[in-house]
Amino acid sequence: MNINVIIGIIMILSFLGMVWYCVKGLNLMVGFAVMATFWTVLALVGNAFSPNSAMEGKSLIDVLTYVYADGPAGYAKSILVNVFFGAFFGRVLVDTGIAATLIRKVVELGGDKPRITMGLLCVVTAIIFMSMTGIGPVISIAVIVLPIMLSLGIPAPVAMFSFMGSIMAGIFGNIVNFKQYQTIYAGFNPAAEAYTYNDYFEIGLICMIVALVVVLIVSNFSMNKKTSHAWAASSASSNDNAPAISWISVILPVIGVVAFKIPIILGFCLSGIFALVTTGKMKGSYSEICRLFAKLFTDGSIDVAPMVGFLLTLSMFNNAATYAAPYFTAILGGFVPKTALLLAITFAVLTPLGFFRGPLNLVGSGTAILAVVVAAIPNAPVAFLFPLFAITTIAPQHLDITQSWVAWGFGYTKVSTKDYMKMSIPAGWIIGVICCIAVFVLYGGLL
Repeated sequence: MNINVIIGIIMILSFLGMVWYCVKGLNLMVGFAVMATFWTVLALVGNAFSPNSAMEGKSLIDVLTYVYADGPAGYAKSILVNVFFGAFFGRVLVDTGIAATLIRKVVELGGDKPRITMGLLCVVTAIIFMSMTGIGPVISIAVIVLPIMLSLGIPAPVAMFSFMGSIMAGIFGNIVNFKQYQTIYAGFNPAAEAYTYNDYFEIGLICMIVALVVVLIVSNFSMNKKTSHAWAASSASSNDNAPAISWISVILPVIGVVAFKIPIILGFCLSGIFALVTTGKMKGSYSEICRLFAKLFTDGSIDVAPMVGFLLTLSMFNNAATYAAPYFTAILGGFVPKTALLLAITFAVLTPLGFFRGPLNLVGSGTAILAVVVAAIPNAPVAFLFPLFAITTIAPQHLDITQSWVAWGFGYTKVSTKDYMKMSIPAGWIIGVICCIAVFVLYGGLL
């Protein structure tokens, strides 16, 4: 048997082992570091017997440098800065009370009508998470939203699913997440560096709306026909509310990038300053204002610290996948669809493989499949292929039990994983199918 095929089989088996590892909820940062090392060693062994095209002209030190140094360094340069500033902005929205005020206003508007209130809360949550990021802001919003839903008699599994689903919808339009996926994709196809958030915004907005609609339909079907009204959430006084003019802060970063094409980091900074000024939080002496900014940035950094560690080891895994790609291609390359229609159908049907950090999840074990697909279809336009991978990453991952804030939600609401997955997996699949159809309709002609 060909050595490339043997190594390819071993890598596929380890790939499946990684999926099992993710399903078990074990530490992802350590897991991806181990996988990066295992694949690098296998690729080096394979290269000793049969030249690996990805290692051509490289010494052992070059290979190790590419995996363990260039990977994290490349991520730090292009995405981690965005993550930190996005987390800073998320902390601003929480600490100024803007996010909480929007939620309270929505509850006042919905009154004691559970379905209407749930729908309005989901819409506002999705809009908020077009800019916010990190488990800290998620929990800060969750401890406001979930008790309100529960006090209205909405069953706990439905309350948790609808909240997590609305975050997932917002992530489709989230700038920080876009940059994260773009960086991963660019590691295998440099053309992705020229693909901007503005290019993605149309399909991102469509997917966001589709996701919200599907989540609300599934939530409403899952609710009992009669819900008990046990309103217990205390209404905050108007003095606790952030001024109406400050509410626009939630979408200012998106407006800045899409309408004015300003750099996203500047957008986060300006939006954060606007929020602080309009809520009266940016006051005091120069030293006090400096301490405020330092605290917000520090708190935001703490919110995303676990994610940063995971992303750094993921970047090692991504670069190791470059060396692993020839072995995957030797086995799977012939099975990759070559037409836009077949690709869209394949991604739609296989969307569930994005759950549990599976083979279609870019922030999981999907980078190896991305490497295979890009190698098999080198002429595939980024505008067509990127959204497909984004869909099978965002819809499953942010409804998934391996997502940090979803795992937190189980402990907070005492919901069983079984009851939650009865809604999350079908919803994620339906969203994937509809959004993949939209990608084909919009961009299929490019391939």
